[in-house]
This record gives sequence, C-alpha cells and structure tokens, in this order.
Amino acid sequence: MKTITELFNIKYPIIQGGMIWCSGWRLAAAVSNAGGLGLIGAGSMYPTVFKEHISKCKQATNKPFGVNLPLIYPQIDELIEIIVAEKIPIVFTSAGNPKKWTTFLKEKGIKVVHVVSNVKFAKKSEEAGVDAIVAEGFEAGGHNGFEENTTMTLIPQVRKAINIPLIAAGGIATGSGMLAAMALGANGVQIGSRFVATRESSAHENFKNEIIKTQNGDTILAFKKLIPVRLIKNDFTQKVEELQNQGATKEQLAELLGKGRAKKGMFEGDLKNGELEIGQISGIIDKIETAETVINSIISDYNNNLKNLNFIL
Repeated sequence: MKTITELFNIKYPIIQGGMIWCSGWRLAAAVSNAGGLGLIGAGSMYPTVFKEHISKCKQATNKPFGVNLPLIYPQIDELIEIIVAEKIPIVFTSAGNPKKWTTFLKEKGIKVVHVVSNVKFAKKSEEAGVDAIVAEGFEAGGHNGFEENTTMTLIPQVRKAINIPLIAAGGIATGSGMLAAMALGANGVQIGSRFVATRESSAHENFKNEIIKTQNGDTILAFKKLIPVRLIKNDFTQKVEELQNQGATKEQLAELLGKGRAKKGMFEGDLKNGELEIGQISGIIDKIETAETVINSIISDYNNNLKNLNFIL
C-alpha cells in the first residue's frame, strides 16, 4: 500500500478540505506550497469560475493540488470536462455514488478519493476502484452522515474493512489530533475547520472572526431530516430548532433553508441569517494565521507528541 505522501507526491500527509465558499485557489495553493495537498472546492463554483480558480492556482504553485467535486453538483458534466482538459491530477469526490465517475477519471490518469461517513460506503468506494478513502466523523463541519459516527470510532472500523489508503477527517486541527488518527489506522488526515480560519481562505472575515470566538458546545448538527449539517449556533439555527420541535416536515425545513443560505453566511458574512458551517474542533481555534503557519504548527505538534509517547505499559 502506498503512503499518502507517495500517492499524491506531497511532503506531509495533510489534505486541506475542499469546502464550499472557503476553499478557493489562494488557500489551495498556499497549502500545497507548504507541503500539504490543497483542494479547490468546486461545489460553490460555476464552471467558468471553477476554471478561473484552476488557472490561478497553477500560477500560484508548482506543487500538486486537486479539487473536491460533490457528485450531486447540477453541472457536473461541465466540471468533469474542465478537470480533464486542465489535467487536474487528483479529484476528491463526495455526496454521491463513486461508481459513476471513478473509472472514467482513472482512465484519464486522475487519482480519485471518495469521502464517506460509514463502513458500508467505504467498502462500496473501494469496490468502485478509488485510490483512497476519506472517512469523516460527525464532529466535522458542513454536511455529515446520518449515523453520527465519531471519528475515533469510525477510523478503526473502516481501516479493518478496506485495503487501500485511509484519510481521517472530522475533529482534527492539531498535530496531536493527527497523531491520534494515525494511531487508529489512518494514513493521513484531512483538515477543514482550521484552514477556514486562515488568511488565504475565501471565507468572509466576519465568519473567520466568529470561528475564533467559538467555544465548546457552540455548534449544532441541524437538518437531520434533510441532510445533517454542522453549524455555529445563531438566529438561523434557532429557527431551525424551533421548527423541528414543532414537528416540521422535510418540505417545511427545505423551505426555511431556501437557496444561498451557506453563501450568505460563509461568503457574505451574515452571522445571523446564514449557514456558518464549521466543526466542533473550532472551539480550540483562537487565531487567524497563514496556511503555512498552520501546517508548520501541526507538524511540530505531531513530532513533539510522538517523542513524548515513549512509555511502555
């Protein structure tokens, strides 16, 4: 089995999450330049915007970078065409069946990784021929699985079930968290929340500042009847809770959600009425730093903690 660094030709087994409205070319290039794998989040981009971000990322880094592609994206055929034409080497797919595009992408020489939230879909992804799997616990920000598997319980179960490289995600923002994930059987980590609060992130400054104010217990898993999504508690999530407590139907919740709610919160900075997608680990993020500083800090913390684990029971 290849290591994550060998698979992606990167220095450190750290992947930056391809988060909608937060993961543009600046962040992807900065992470790749610092030794990780930067991802452009295609889920919030029109095809023309997506192509522009790829072009600018190529100019900003000569290191490998990839894209995150939600398979439920309405214009996915156009995005696939751009990925192939621009010779993107790595694609992380999510939110859909990996069988639809994995073979096609791999025939074009593209490495494919799929994001899952349970063992069942990890197995199906391996059967579909993906090169690696991201197993994400429900501590993570953004959209989550219905099972509410924690990262600590999910990683060892997925590791036992598959024979390809495994990347842990959800609740990881430090070197000690990375070390814990590796001890559980992961070959690398994917980090989202901590990279949202970086200078290169395309998230609105209001959102970044709200993240560093977030404390333990300030996020909530909302919309469990639709697609579970973890958000910072605000006026919007309070309305969601009130409606759910009244026995709201899926249709009523979908009407409240409406369109553009994530853009309103994360990209436009509406802290009251927007979706503020972030993970539980946001409670330990207390400053806005560069992506390079974040990666260097994670690696230093990882190595220091590894040295300290020299006891034998």
